[in-house]
Amino acid sequence: MTAAAGGAAGGYRAALDRFLHEGAGGWGRLPFFASGEAARLCALLDRRVSDGGQVLPRPDDLFRAFSLTPLPGVRVVILGQDPYPTPGHAHGLAFSYAGDGSLPASLRNIRREMEADLGRPCRPHGDLSHWAREGVLLMNTALSVEAGAAGAHLKLGWDRLADEALTAVSATRPHAVFILWGGKAAARRALVDESRHLVIASAHPSPLSARTGFFGSRPFSRANAWLETMGEPPVAWL
Repeated sequence: MTAAAGGAAGGYRAALDRFLHEGAGGWGRLPFFASGEAARLCALLDRRVSDGGQVLPRPDDLFRAFSLTPLPGVRVVILGQDPYPTPGHAHGLAFSYAGDGSLPASLRNIRREMEADLGRPCRPHGDLSHWAREGVLLMNTALSVEAGAAGAHLKLGWDRLADEALTAVSATRPHAVFILWGGKAAARRALVDESRHLVIASAHPSPLSARTGFFGSRPFSRANAWLETMGEPPVAWL
């Protein structure tokens, strides 16, 4: 079922239709898309907008993580929770920041750990699109959020897509690294075949937990070292 099935497409359903029409990077075969569940959720988002709500990110960024990182090219998975709830900050990639001004606290901690881990300074911005193009799937468990209401769409049904995507990467990729930050991400560890893939689990980079196991966990160098032992090129994190 495409996004246009069942009626005229609005902003989010039209974006879904474009995503599927352009091939969806191999993700379109997931039951979440094939069954029409994605179309149902996108129609719900369009109704929310028509009722005066402000949904983030904008429609063309909703599936950006999957567009930039096709399934056959996934080498690393980093799982986030939901988009930044401030307009202009989120652009469809977990932890990535498209806004101006100070970076979100979790992203500042990610950059701090990366610089300590790799011994080099980070780029002076929060856009992680270059990671996605390197084969790092930056996927949130909820693809949408209400402006000013973090977590508002966590129970909308997006979690089924997160589960199916993790399962697909585990089943189809020969070698991948799953970086799971925090208890909610680590709860999906059972979806990963650890006989073929590496799981790096630690505390979340949030200021509330970064000092309880995130700082010093060295996920970036560990991921690259393991990929190289598997005959895969390292990720150019910097």
